[in-house]
Amino acid sequence: MKRADIKVGFLCNNNCVFCVQGDEKKKHGNKSLAELKKILEEAKQDCTEVVITGGEPTAHKEILKLVSYAKKLGFATIQIQSNGRMFAYLDFCQKIIKAGANQFALALHGHTPELHNFLTGSNSFAQTVAGIMNLKKLDQEVIMNTVITKSNYRHLPEIAKLLVSLDVDQFQLAFVHADGSAGKNFQSVVPRMSLAVPYVKKAIDIGRRFNKNVMTEAIPFCFMVGYEDSISEKVIPETKIYEHDYIVENFTDARITRGKAKGGRCKKCRYYKICEGTWKEYPQKFGWEEFKPVQSEYGKK
Repeated sequence: MKRADIKVGFLCNNNCVFCVQGDEKKKHGNKSLAELKKILEEAKQDCTEVVITGGEPTAHKEILKLVSYAKKLGFATIQIQSNGRMFAYLDFCQKIIKAGANQFALALHGHTPELHNFLTGSNSFAQTVAGIMNLKKLDQEVIMNTVITKSNYRHLPEIAKLLVSLDVDQFQLAFVHADGSAGKNFQSVVPRMSLAVPYVKKAIDIGRRFNKNVMTEAIPFCFMVGYEDSISEKVIPETKIYEHDYIVENFTDARITRGKAKGGRCKKCRYYKICEGTWKEYPQKFGWEEFKPVQSEYGKK
């Protein structure tokens, strides 16, 4: 199934210290409903699933009409990618589900209000948790995302325990992409991957213990020996992204050719052909010493 990722605009009620869009959200507002309907019509020509994202899509005043139109066009999956705050209002949850949304990808970056609120630059923790609870109460599919940062990587196991207790369907641990705000705040936001990964694996173990699907993003195979089944890049569907003023026809190709990089030693790794490498900004700052080619039989797992 091919997926369309449609950005409604840049308006957002959070101000995350790691936001990859950075200052773009200050330059642009949201697209009109008429513009977005045309994009949906174009996307439906070769996509069966749609992800409505932003910015923060629930901040778009016409979000319910947009979702309803996506349903009318016949998209099988209509995912809302959100910080989750608006879902704290049960009536909004009911309205957007009735409009046609049937999958919700929310974000939680800390196990406590202090940590999550610090990273999101807003008083958002209570609303996001309430949003998760409301959606699960309404029997919806909830997929969570946690961005791995210098502030939260030691707490990934605690975050995993919280997500398990909230009975989410899946959660993903995504290594921070040092672009936008994360690039500006590199020293305070981006951890060493070698320090973060042991906590990533503990979080995966916790999720697996409770039969949760746990995935990672932007962590190369050489760090994930024994946990290769959790690497999301292996299963991300073909995705077409409708950005603010241009289209990315194939997100996988764009990630590999423009977003990520591999070091000279990577060619010696048994996973070289299937591994995407790391976000290019990381080795530009830290170098390639941490990335060690997998050559042993153990790497075949």
